[in-house]
Amino acid sequence: MGSRLRPYMSDNGPLILDGGLATELEAQGRNLQGDPLWSARLLCTNPQAIRDVHYRFLLSGADVITTATYQASITGFITHLNVSSESARELLMSGVHLAKEAVQRFVSESFPTGQRYSLVAGSVGPYGAFLHNGSEYTGAYADKMSIEELKVWHRPQVDCLAAAGADLIAFETIPSLKEAEALVELLREFPNSKAWLSFSCKDGRCISDGSLFTDAVQIANRSTQLVAVGVNCCSPALVEPLLDSAGTLRSPDMSWVVYPNSGEEWDTERGWLTSEKTSALKPELCCTWMKQGAALIGGCCRIGPTHIRELRQQLKGCTSPAPAV
Repeated sequence: MGSRLRPYMSDNGPLILDGGLATELEAQGRNLQGDPLWSARLLCTNPQAIRDVHYRFLLSGADVITTATYQASITGFITHLNVSSESARELLMSGVHLAKEAVQRFVSESFPTGQRYSLVAGSVGPYGAFLHNGSEYTGAYADKMSIEELKVWHRPQVDCLAAAGADLIAFETIPSLKEAEALVELLREFPNSKAWLSFSCKDGRCISDGSLFTDAVQIANRSTQLVAVGVNCCSPALVEPLLDSAGTLRSPDMSWVVYPNSGEEWDTERGWLTSEKTSALKPELCCTWMKQGAALIGGCCRIGPTHIRELRQQLKGCTSPAPAV
């Protein structure tokens, strides 16, 4: 476990992240398909639905819940909700407030003596999520933007999440080295904030823009505010080779963060496709990630509260936790 993560740990086990917020919202009957704001629209139209999903993940054993702001932005809210800039800012901040309210309810009802503490991670998705054209999984847009332009885009979102009191910022599903550089530089403007940086990946060696994961980890090493670097929304089968490829490069002060999807493949016309490659969160995989140094482990798309409950049971049963550094 990296030293930067220790202040957030209550024991020697990993921090259990939640699963797919949108997955659970859809399981509860919310239609999010094709919406350019995705689950972030519900911050305006049905905040209670978001609060309830956060609460279900906490009941299932998540130590960290992630805000419904992955596809949220000031520009996006103004464009798609026809609200003012100030209202858009309030909506973004409400993502943190709703999560904190769910934590407060959970702790007061389940742990009134205060022996359990849960964290709120403010989600910041890639610029491609705003574009809503699939480029969040290629990073192609970054070729046409400068690092400074990417910083200008992300700054309002990070500012809102930090101002609302997020315990951590989750830079997630980042597909390109250039965007990672921009986020690492931007984070320095918020010296009181800690974060993790998580990449989307195309195979067992490369992030989505084709760059080596090893290069991505070295960019993360430039920051003293990152508590973890890693991968999310990839197949569970890719995690071990990705971490192996950069195992000697990760700063000893940082941990790995890992939260893959179910291993199913997404088809724009047919939806999620299950195949023989679907590997889900198998116990042996999760324990291997711990041994590799992962101290934040959870799920992404198609991973619900039941999976998180099983994940917690699996990881607390591992006999060889990640070595302390």
